[in-house]
Amino acid sequence: MADLSHQQFVDMLKSYRSQIWPLIESNLPSIVNFESYCRLKDSYTYLADYHLEMSSVYPQRMGKYFRPSMIMLMGQALGATPKKLLNTAAAQQLSEEWILIHDDMEDDSAQRRGENSLHHLYTKELAVNAGDALHVLMWTMLQQNRSILGDEGTFQIMSEFSRMLNRTVLGQTIEIKWTQENKTDLSDDDILLILESKTGYYTVAGPMRLGAIIASTTPDQLEHIYQFGKLTGYLFQIKDDLLDLTSDFQGLKKQTGNDIYEGKRTIMLAHLFRAVKGEDKATLDKIMSQDRYNKTPSDVTWVIQKMQQYGSFGHANKLMNQFATQAQDYFSQNMGFIKPSPFRDYLEYLPTFLLHRDH
Repeated sequence: MADLSHQQFVDMLKSYRSQIWPLIESNLPSIVNFESYCRLKDSYTYLADYHLEMSSVYPQRMGKYFRPSMIMLMGQALGATPKKLLNTAAAQQLSEEWILIHDDMEDDSAQRRGENSLHHLYTKELAVNAGDALHVLMWTMLQQNRSILGDEGTFQIMSEFSRMLNRTVLGQTIEIKWTQENKTDLSDDDILLILESKTGYYTVAGPMRLGAIIASTTPDQLEHIYQFGKLTGYLFQIKDDLLDLTSDFQGLKKQTGNDIYEGKRTIMLAHLFRAVKGEDKATLDKIMSQDRYNKTPSDVTWVIQKMQQYGSFGHANKLMNQFATQAQDYFSQNMGFIKPSPFRDYLEYLPTFLLHRDH
């Protein structure tokens, strides 16, 4: 096991963020920079400025940059230079920004990274457009890889992006469908289907594969990277959902139990639906059949207390420990193609970091 600390891993994420953000910042103005034949008249410049300002809100808030850091880590662990990786890492972060804008509208989330969500600042209609602008910029930046990776490498990266994002939006469809149906008979495997799509691939395995593709990795090695990323992705999301019920994310989240307000299907909620009995079952069904605005803080507190009472938190913690162990074992048994280096050490430490993170 790599001899690292939690803080060292956090510092690594911050270091990559400091490298990636300037590239995003320098590309944001291209959202409104047009060729002469379709450039806006000077009298309309204020509208372009407004569009750029709105589209820049989420990128400027800067998250943890976990996903693009996985591109950098895996790519450098396999011999790619930062110069070859940074543009793809920046595009990965932009994908998170537009997905979060759309996700916040779908869930009607009140906040993002400690401040009002974009659709509450600008209306849903304008927020959709801001997300679309960042989506286009993501593909524009991926096209810019032609001068870095050549045509073949650029198309390989864009193909992986397409597969990753297709699986992500499929996972979102499944999650929304089951939430809208207030589906109460979900198994752990059902929840893991969502987690593999939205987190296993998009958050961990996909970014790692992107870094590995840039480093010219073999198909067999890419498969091993996917399996390791899937296991760590399960761990990432279960921990994230558990923290939603128990943490304020170091002051960035004002509403405890936001997933319960949204009706989001998590490992804990699915377990509670399976375990709850008698009057508690009737109360749970009544609470979870309401939309977020008809659920009260006392309703959410009641659900959290029942998760504790019926062992849903314990079940989630047991699964997280299982996935952490499986991921560590898988890494040691199948990732020998990654040569010893500080980058490999961080990758090996990843399951431990995710298991013990507090925000």
